Amino acid sequence: MEYLYQPKGVCSRLIAVELDGETIKKVTFTGGCSGNASGISQLVKGRNAKEVIQSLRGVHCGSKETSCPDQLSWALEKALEQGE
Repeated sequence: MEYLYQPKGVCSRLIAVELDGETIKKVTFTGGCSGNASGISQLVKGRNAKEVIQSLRGVHCGSKETSCPDQLSWALEKALEQGE
């Protein structure tokens, strides 16, 4: 299942999440810092979405109250809800 999420408060314009049940198959960021987004995508691939949500929720970027990792946690949560 693929889910598209429009992040808020970050440089990325879109996060595409592909899940197989609760397992993350693929994450793609559009916009933002390509190196960081690519690194995050590789680190979460094959992991349980609920565990990743717990790890990334609340991460800040500088003085912002959110970050691309935090927004990914929201995207994963929404994707899991849609898959129910």
